[in-house]
Amino acid sequence: MTFRLTTPAVLSRSEVFRDETLRTDLARQEAGWATARLVVVDDEGRTPVEWQDAPSAGFEVGDAGSWDRGGSARLRTRPTEGATPTEGAVLLGEQDGVAYWAVRGKPDVFAGDDPSDWADLRMTGAVLDGAGAGLFVTAVAVLNWHDTARFCSRDGSPTRVAAAGWHRHCEAAGHEEYPRTDPAVICLVHDGGTGDEARVLLARQPVWPIGRFTVLAGFVEAGESLEACVRREIHEEVGVHVHDIAYLGSQAWPFPRSLMLAFEAVADPAAPLAPADGEIAEAMWVTRADLRVALRAGDWGTTEAPLLLPGKVSIARSMLESWAAAD
Repeated sequence: MTFRLTTPAVLSRSEVFRDETLRTDLARQEAGWATARLVVVDDEGRTPVEWQDAPSAGFEVGDAGSWDRGGSARLRTRPTEGATPTEGAVLLGEQDGVAYWAVRGKPDVFAGDDPSDWADLRMTGAVLDGAGAGLFVTAVAVLNWHDTARFCSRDGSPTRVAAAGWHRHCEAAGHEEYPRTDPAVICLVHDGGTGDEARVLLARQPVWPIGRFTVLAGFVEAGESLEACVRREIHEEVGVHVHDIAYLGSQAWPFPRSLMLAFEAVADPAAPLAPADGEIAEAMWVTRADLRVALRAGDWGTTEAPLLLPGKVSIARSMLESWAAAD
């Protein structure tokens, strides 16, 4: 390994205790329900947030290029109702004696909700504290799974929620199904060099605007090791062979259910690049000095930046910042 992540990926932070024993302890669940809090997530993956430090000008909910405008926010959870947990609610965990649950919902304007206060994980993940980020990413991931797991994958019969939302029980065959996570590798390919002239390989997808680049990524195939996936994906996407593959870290990416596994690898910058048709519009090697300039200049939404980079909510940004900070 030639460098390490200097800061954890923002969506890998969590301060809530995932107490597995509580998921099946109905008495404890009912005893704590009155003081529990609800993370309400709508069908578009948004939850109400309270901005404690408003983002700078140019921040727009629907524009990924404007998300990294600073600010800070906290989740706005709701109190519970009734004597027992809501049907279909997912127990996220406990913190300081308070249980947190996730439910589907939407803004209730009659109750005073302002729909403009609802934001998704991409927009708020980098500015929430560790507890808020961990609760939100888990809520989105598990609720997304429930939306697509209402029928048994074996025989198509209905399934019902069990273990406080952490598995579903097939009513016909009796077997259990658990939340799916699709592993994907994301790799920072560099030349193994040192100093300002060391180079990193970046690529742009066809759907992205000119100038926006990031590191390479792809899904792990069935029966494939993570290292084999790194070698295959890099060669498929840009035509180069890599070696000295090393693990860096991971981050959940519930869009809809991925786990991003970060690696570094070394490649020869003299080897010709062959961007995959339809997947990669262009690829290029960038020096550490130029990457540092781009990082100082701004983020995705800064049109004057010489190179537009991934936002802070992505583990790709942590990888690039860490490599840029290395010698």
